Amino acid sequence: MNSQEQAAVVAVAMLAAAADGTQSPAERAQLESLAASAGITDLEGVAQQMAAGRLRLADVARRLGDDAARWRAYETALLVCNADGPANEREQAFLVELRSALGLAPAATRTTEDDLGALARVPVSGPAGTGAGVASEAALDDVILQQAMLTGALEILPDGLASLAILPLQLRLVYQVGQHSGRSLDMDQVKDLAGTLGIGAAAQLVEGVVRKVLGGLTGGLLGGALGGATGVAAGAAVSFATTYALGHVAKQYYAQGRQLSAEDLRALFARFQEDARGILPRVQAQIRRLSETLNVQELVDQLRPR
Repeated sequence: MNSQEQAAVVAVAMLAAAADGTQSPAERAQLESLAASAGITDLEGVAQQMAAGRLRLADVARRLGDDAARWRAYETALLVCNADGPANEREQAFLVELRSALGLAPAATRTTEDDLGALARVPVSGPAGTGAGVASEAALDDVILQQAMLTGALEILPDGLASLAILPLQLRLVYQVGQHSGRSLDMDQVKDLAGTLGIGAAAQLVEGVVRKVLGGLTGGLLGGALGGATGVAAGAAVSFATTYALGHVAKQYYAQGRQLSAEDLRALFARFQEDARGILPRVQAQIRRLSETLNVQELVDQLRPR
């Protein structure tokens, strides 16, 4: 894609993230930071212009010169709109308008829409991805490391389904850690912990879009986990560090009876990200090998609700 098409795809991702109008202040701040990194200085203003009819998706779509770029933009929007659960009514309306603006036939997009919708409904309590019961602290630490490596490997892959599978795996890891500590959790509790740590589903996906399309972000949004990453793509380093830190924060949080403050949780998250950064050089070859043998469709099928 040329620079005009790259900017259009990023703009579509930003508009998709703002489409549901339900961002928390923390996630809105993440998205605004990402927009600024991508050269969009007023994300809220852009969304308001579109809502008022002063900015049409057709105008953005005209910057996408071929079928590959148009499909990339639509797939990106699908990923973002399904990031934190199935697309709601406002997001669905946005997707319908975008599909029309891009000249994509509903029949051509249905399979991908069905796959992403099913993955967005994945329950956190299933066994796929993290394995059954964990017998010891050492075994739990190994589960956390293995899941961090898996999400890092998924980030390397170009398949959009691979990107969307990362969050369900992260949430399932939190669920399993809580289960190990004797906690009975639901999706809202799991998401609350992730949200406290600044892990917004849409923001994670949009950051990945910006990184892949524009070639990187300075520093990253998730505690500087990009710094010093060599041998593994920057996105894989972020996903590895995020998943590793999330797992270990959950382990301490639930072991201490959920008594840690939000400030303490965020400090722990930063510390475990630093630990992950130190571990990464020792496991980056394994992450790359895993990405070469990973069957995304099989993983997605395991994650689908039965």
